[in-house]
Amino acid sequence: MVRQLGELENAIMTRVWRWNRPVTVREVLLDLQSEREIAYTTVMTVLDKLHRKGWLRRERAGRAYRYEPVSSREAYTAALMNDAWATSDNPAAALVHFFGLMSPGQREALRDALRVAALFPAEPPPPDSGPDTGETAAGPAR
Repeated sequence: MVRQLGELENAIMTRVWRWNRPVTVREVLLDLQSEREIAYTTVMTVLDKLHRKGWLRRERAGRAYRYEPVSSREAYTAALMNDAWATSDNPAAALVHFFGLMSPGQREALRDALRVAALFPAEPPPPDSGPDTGETAAGPAR
């Protein structure tokens, strides 16, 4: 079961995912300070906790660490959605309600995702004409 990130954890992970490179505590701190008053030690503690929880990996860079995400925001979101769906006694009904909450743009994104996953082809397959015998309308293949 994936635990939803707290408000500060999410703010930090959002930056780490967006930057998509190893980051230092100082970089995250400076970016966060444009939105809120926050201490270096607070950012360092949250990054350490995210590392211990398995969200970040870290590597020594001199006296400091560089942190990078273990997985993507999309993987995190998918895990949250899967956990939420798994709590339903009637998963099909939960999906129907979920689809009803989606905007037209979200439904289009869902159709695109299903095409990518090859579960919902863009074009319907041609009618099945039986096994391929190697023959064409002109006769046997040569």
